[in-house]
Amino acid sequence: MRVDVRHVADGVCLVHGSNTNWVILTEGDAVTLVDTGYPGDRQLVLDSLAAVGSSPEAVAAVLVTHAHNDHLGSAEFLRATYGAPVRLHEAEVPHARREFLHQVSIGRVLRNGWRPGVLPWAVHALRSGGTARLPVAAPEALPAAGPLDLPGRPVPVHTPGHTLGHCAYHLPDTGVLITGDALVTGHPTSRAKGPQLLPDMFHHERARAVASLDVLAGLDADVLLPGHGPVHRGPVRDAARQAAERAA
Repeated sequence: MRVDVRHVADGVCLVHGSNTNWVILTEGDAVTLVDTGYPGDRQLVLDSLAAVGSSPEAVAAVLVTHAHNDHLGSAEFLRATYGAPVRLHEAEVPHARREFLHQVSIGRVLRNGWRPGVLPWAVHALRSGGTARLPVAAPEALPAAGPLDLPGRPVPVHTPGHTLGHCAYHLPDTGVLITGDALVTGHPTSRAKGPQLLPDMFHHERARAVASLDVLAGLDADVLLPGHGPVHRGPVRDAARQAAERAA
């Protein structure tokens, strides 16, 4: 599989992995990596860094939207091998250490197997390491507020519901919002296209996931980079409202 890197704004690239996206923020020789795909996407992660003229040694930090395996996949590899710190919302730190796991169970997937796309997605997830146990040994909590002193100057935004510590990342200088799984634009298990929540089975607390759409709607951004699906251009407030209407 060839890596698919899309330049979406100055210093901002969206990478489409195998069913999951990650984002590379560049500044000089350093980069911030937001999410890392499935464990099976490791070579794609390395290829994507090379495609933007960087390397794993240049990763200033790995920011994680949430500690599901399809976003956490190579985080510990980058930390242990290249010394890149792995940072998450404080509520997500124990999740990354695998003190608990809030992830859709195989049983719940099977109960939803009649839905279009679910079984092919599940097969891909299993083959890509979706159920592997890959804890981050030393995850670090994000600071309480404000922009991070990292390439892109991302501002963490707590958006719980999908997981307890799910976090979006706002880039005010470029009008970009990295939404992870708090707001997506497509998924193999969904027939809908455009801004939406993931299907219900994926959320730890669906009501909080819906409420977090209001948080996203209050941010000034017109480029949405989701954890799943293509880039969406247009006011994020409109995208969040569209997702809320679909979820109603």
